[in-house]
Amino acid sequence: MLADETCFFLAVDLDGEGWREDALALVDAVRDRNLPFALERSRSGNGAHLWLFFEEAIPATRARKLGAHLLTEAMEARPEVGLGSYDRLFPNQDTLPRGGFGNLIALPLQKQAREKGNTLFLDDALEPLPDPWAFLGQMEKIPHQRVEQIVAEAERRNRVLGVRIAPSEAFASEPWRASASRLPKEPPILEALPAAIELILGDQIYIPKTDLPPALRNRIVRLAAFQNPEFYRAQAMRLPTFDKPRVIACAEDYPEHLALPRGCMDDLRTLCRGLKVRVRVRDERVPGTPLDLRFAGELRPDQKTAFRALLKHDTGILAATTAFGKTVLAASLIAERGVNTLVLVHRRQLMEQWVERLTAFLNITKKDIGCLGGGRRKLKGRLDVALLQSVVRKQVVDDRVADYGHLIIDECHHLSATSFELVARRAKARFVLGLSATVERKDGHHPIIFMQCGPVRHRVDAKDHAKTRPFRHHVVVRPTAFRPETDPEEDARIEFQQLCSSLMRDDRRNQQILQDVGDALRRGRNPLVLTERTEHLSV
Repeated sequence: MLADETCFFLAVDLDGEGWREDALALVDAVRDRNLPFALERSRSGNGAHLWLFFEEAIPATRARKLGAHLLTEAMEARPEVGLGSYDRLFPNQDTLPRGGFGNLIALPLQKQAREKGNTLFLDDALEPLPDPWAFLGQMEKIPHQRVEQIVAEAERRNRVLGVRIAPSEAFASEPWRASASRLPKEPPILEALPAAIELILGDQIYIPKTDLPPALRNRIVRLAAFQNPEFYRAQAMRLPTFDKPRVIACAEDYPEHLALPRGCMDDLRTLCRGLKVRVRVRDERVPGTPLDLRFAGELRPDQKTAFRALLKHDTGILAATTAFGKTVLAASLIAERGVNTLVLVHRRQLMEQWVERLTAFLNITKKDIGCLGGGRRKLKGRLDVALLQSVVRKQVVDDRVADYGHLIIDECHHLSATSFELVARRAKARFVLGLSATVERKDGHHPIIFMQCGPVRHRVDAKDHAKTRPFRHHVVVRPTAFRPETDPEEDARIEFQQLCSSLMRDDRRNQQILQDVGDALRRGRNPLVLTERTEHLSV
């Protein structure tokens, strides 16, 4: 990439066991658009690079969209190319990272590698061309206008990535471009489709690959994928993106089956319905063992509404503000569903709170509840509470997780962590309930939560719930005399961290906070002071 964020070429890196088939699928997509290209065997000999050369330097963002579109079309014919291929384009991002040269790719025709038959240009049979220099000399270059035509058409048809955006990000900048359904438009599948498919519902949704044409397999895999907002935010801030995949994929590819997270069932049914493919579901989930409990509490009217909404579905999320009584509501669902239940939490304090609430509202003793984590190591297989960290070690999930008929995940927004998601992915429970006050995450990874727990079945807005309380809320802005110590023209990453540190150390500002707290105490109030940094507590 040049200093002005333009480039004269685009390279696509293909590797892995199926690199030959992947390369040929990509070549077909390039040829379908009448684009000149060069296919090179990589330096390792276990992959290929496809090169596109431009008549003039074009914006890297347009070149990368062209490459992404070509990969999207190649995956229609060969889904095995994989969504991870979007991260193997060179240039590797739209903007040049601050203080660096960007990502590098080895040039073709290296002497030592050539002696081993690598870094050579290949023909359609993936054999080296006899005269690579003559081939390069005759290579046509792609006009900028042609790139723009292809990319503009791909954008119009949603075929650049062809992967959904996280719900809160979708159509954020251009909402008028959204379709009435808010679903991405897909091209028709021209291959013969099966009359019906059988879905095996267990810890995931398993779809046999037999009789599924590649285009349909590609469409199914993309149901469990979304664009990663963190990648685009880092790119916009000119930060490196090497550890941030462009597309997050949650599907799994087995030798004879595709596997989607359980929360994709509604989307999968919608896809098949639109293609006029009948769906048969074989339920292999764990129904659980009977659990005879009686709920000893009384739900409020708003809790009863949420209870009825959740009870209609086997899976789903309750998105309710703090103090709504999610734990109490979950206890009533445990009693109603009447099967052995595992409650997963991410902190020891939450585990203790759950044990207290369950004993209070289900008329049982603490001895009746098994606990795992925080020094307690006994699951009883009936009603248990466990720390997420205690049921997964080095990406291996405790087998007992699959023995429950009812899984409840408290603070389920933490499921986007890889190890935590794996726990939910391996559970085979018929009933799955997620609880959270903040379902949407700042990093944009909340689709993972929906894929593992199902959609939000009931939502309680914090503002609406606040209106039911016997007091009013006021926001009072307290101006301070604080001024940043750093030059605002400096590197934004350094400036932000220094700004936070300066705020924390500012004596006048801290004294002002203490004075406000003291005033509140003298008026008989109960102040709660929140800070982002733990070290600020001891200042």
